[in-house]
Amino acid sequence: MKRYLFFRILRSILSIFLVTTLTYGVIYSLIPRKTIFQNDVTYGKLKSKPDDLKDYENTAFSKMGYLDYLPSSKLIAEVKKDHPEVTSEDTAANTKIFKEWAKANGYELEQFPVSKGYYAIKELPLTTRVFRFYKNLIQVDHPWKINDPDNKDMKRGYKITNDPLAGWSVVGSGTKYKYQIYFNGEFPFIHQNIFHLNLGTSYPTFAGQPVTQVIGGDQGKADSQEVTFENGKTSKTAMNIYSRQYQMTANLSTREKNMFSDNYTITLNNKQDPSMIGNSMRMGIIAVLISYGVAVPMSMIMSRYKGKWPDKFGVAIVTVLISVPSLAFIYFFRFIGSSAFGLPDLFPTLGAQDIRSYILPTIILGLLSVSGIVIWLRRYMIDQQSADYVKFAKAKGLSAGEISRKHIFKNAAIPLVNGIPSAVIGTIAGATITETVFAAPGMGKMLPDAIKAHNNPIVIGLVFIFTTISIFSILLGDITMTLVDPRIKLSEKGGK
Repeated sequence: MKRYLFFRILRSILSIFLVTTLTYGVIYSLIPRKTIFQNDVTYGKLKSKPDDLKDYENTAFSKMGYLDYLPSSKLIAEVKKDHPEVTSEDTAANTKIFKEWAKANGYELEQFPVSKGYYAIKELPLTTRVFRFYKNLIQVDHPWKINDPDNKDMKRGYKITNDPLAGWSVVGSGTKYKYQIYFNGEFPFIHQNIFHLNLGTSYPTFAGQPVTQVIGGDQGKADSQEVTFENGKTSKTAMNIYSRQYQMTANLSTREKNMFSDNYTITLNNKQDPSMIGNSMRMGIIAVLISYGVAVPMSMIMSRYKGKWPDKFGVAIVTVLISVPSLAFIYFFRFIGSSAFGLPDLFPTLGAQDIRSYILPTIILGLLSVSGIVIWLRRYMIDQQSADYVKFAKAKGLSAGEISRKHIFKNAAIPLVNGIPSAVIGTIAGATITETVFAAPGMGKMLPDAIKAHNNPIVIGLVFIFTTISIFSILLGDITMTLVDPRIKLSEKGGK
């Protein structure tokens, strides 16, 4: 089994690599790069300022990996390393130096249309962009991460301490994040800041935010709480103390120096609502419980009373669920739920803090999956009724109900359990229509929104995440199946 798992994981990683790379290649080679500015309000405002517009364009292209960009200030700083005599003045001597340096380093030297200041760009081939994506995919924090010229005597290392703000934790010095490992009351209770997934920077929507923060960060209004700082003062703040990051000494403000005793002053804010992935996970897991909770007993009853009215009634329900388009079903169920039971027909009406916001979209997601489970499980249990072990059970005098529950369903549970992890992932990733109709801020709605906004980093990030969890959910299903029935052995030949 260990050998099987090893090669299965290798194949999974290869599959993730191929899917993500193919998506990356399609987006960054076939789609015109200027489409990213179609929904950018700032870009439109800068059209009357050619220099600022060109700088804005190149900065955006640089952040998204299309090119390396050196604006005037950075270009001069780089050239000065080899030619200390160069200046920003538009002279023949400076122009010659800039051109020679640009040619030697693979850059194209260009000038801003109005100021005539020089800047340099280097177009990056697709292979380089893909390489950088995977090279920077996993960020590891360590005591030599920070290089602060104004804090050369900084001690570097780790220590376990009862921090006045975070409690017992592993605290780093010289690291990007102060709290490397910490504990709090939020699931999974033990948290770390050593390893971070880097999927790029979001643009144009959620501009400047890391993709992982957009997907996994809290949403909504700021959530302020009473915090006693290291100076002994207590104030109400939305600061997420556990997210403290290093601030360069030259950039420290007087307020930050008074609040903290070190340079770890950059923090994220606590928000009231769960993250997008958190919302989708909530709805997805409960939806799967609903779908299996409805489908399993329904299938058992239908198979036991095959051809009779319970079976015919169940077949009619399944036929309706299959025949009615998903969108029509969602709108119909939403209308019934809102008009008859007073439930909100849009998620933002009551927000994520009110459980009623989740009821309709979650039930709909669950019911949409019922028909597929019922069709498969009913057919399987009917087929098993003619098996030898069922005949033997009848000969022993067991009732039809006992045979169905204790024998047939026990065998049916093996492949049923195998599909649960995939069902959860499918519900989360495939809730696009439901989340869009209810305006629920989740991962399913995020992908079409990112495509419409030409937010390439978000699209690639979601493809990577969906592919990863989908592939490993299949592996998890296989492992779960062996736990349910120890007779099943995983091997390289056929996987069983």
